Amino acid sequence: MSLPISMPPASAEAMSGWPISVFDPAGPYAGSIATLSWILVAMAVAVLGVVLAALWVALFGPARLKTRLGGTRLIWIAGIAFPAVVLSGLLVYGLSLTRHLSAPVAQDAMRVRITGEMWWWRVAYLDARQQPYMLDANELHIPTGRPVVLELESNDVIHSFWVPRLSGKLDMVPGRRNILPIQADKPGVYAGQCAEYCGGPHALMGFKVVAHAPAAFDRMMAARRAPRQQPSGQGAALFRSAGCAACHRIAGTPANGAAGPDLTYVGSRSSLGAGILPNNRGTLIGWIGDSQSIKPGNRMPPYKMLSAEELQALATYLEAQK
Repeated sequence: MSLPISMPPASAEAMSGWPISVFDPAGPYAGSIATLSWILVAMAVAVLGVVLAALWVALFGPARLKTRLGGTRLIWIAGIAFPAVVLSGLLVYGLSLTRHLSAPVAQDAMRVRITGEMWWWRVAYLDARQQPYMLDANELHIPTGRPVVLELESNDVIHSFWVPRLSGKLDMVPGRRNILPIQADKPGVYAGQCAEYCGGPHALMGFKVVAHAPAAFDRMMAARRAPRQQPSGQGAALFRSAGCAACHRIAGTPANGAAGPDLTYVGSRSSLGAGILPNNRGTLIGWIGDSQSIKPGNRMPPYKMLSAEELQALATYLEAQK
């Protein structure tokens, strides 16, 4: 069963992980939530069946059953005692089933700070001193088989972080840091979505968690932290002169803007615009030239004054950021 969230048409690559499956857990934190959800669905179906049966008796049943159905004893038992016992049992079972969601995670667990923005996600990988050592945006990479602690914050309004196959949802409240553990048991791409209306293009605020086998994850992180030689040429010059560096950061360059997503690894991301477009030459050029026609209301201005050649040069430069 899938969650019907409206997203714009895109290729299979960009939509990897979609549609979001709320009943197909891929880790222990999401597993307990899915189990509880199925139990609640089953109880709802059972209660609906009882209500429909009682309605049939009230409308078409024999007089003897109608009399018993409206009796005081049945009302006390079926209307008060039975719901109290069942709901209390479900409450106790639900709390015991999901208690590990709030249990302390090992101190040496990987920690990532994710900050909700209008309308994208700021990602900061934290070291042992809880300081950011690597920045990214809209995409999180984790190893399989290990719990990962997410520190959730917001820089503007209330957002809600939700990757249904890996954990529950949790609000991101300005001025507050909430903690959410996630874990993926197998490699794959797991889609997420802002689950709290935050204005503007809220429905186009997607997210991706990419889970790697531990060895592959370690190699990827080591490669990202290794010194890189920055490309030069027209694209690099345009990135500075057109004003891109005022809002975006690229590690190892003078570009150190913090208003927009970090672009250090934008060339390796599978999507653009917070999960709504496949990341390729055509979509990258379209996004730079006029992102407002793709995601109306986002905070990146259009660059219609750039020529086709200049857009090609900028796209080439950004594609090299991996």
